[in-house]
Amino acid sequence: QVQLVESGGGLVQPGGSLRLSCAASGSIRSNNVMGWYRQAPGKQRELVATITSGGSTNYADSMKGRFTISRDNAKNTLYLQMNSLKPEDAAVYYCKLSQSSWITPGFTVDYWGQGTQVTVSS
Repeated sequence: QVQLVESGGGLVQPGGSLRLSCAASGSIRSNNVMGWYRQAPGKQRELVATITSGGSTNYADSMKGRFTISRDNAKNTLYLQMNSLKPEDAAVYYCKLSQSSWITPGFTVDYWGQGTQVTVSS
């Protein structure tokens, strides 16, 4: 099992910045993909960005240039630096870790955190 705990959410004014963190613990494989997703009220959960254990990143088009995903493999921690925040960025932000199952190698298992609320308002 893998546990993910997000932190760093809160209230920020439009144009402001926040840095989210996600601490992972448990049976973590060295080869995995971690990512940030978000869900606003009444909307589906959507991809923000992902990063492999080797550091390759992928961003949703609307986040490019404003958000930066990074990770510290030694600490098993994922980060999301969010700049130039807009009211439409307000959502619950979730951390996800995907890795091959320990029981059935080759089968991908996804683990989710409980989410952290980001509110963008003046």
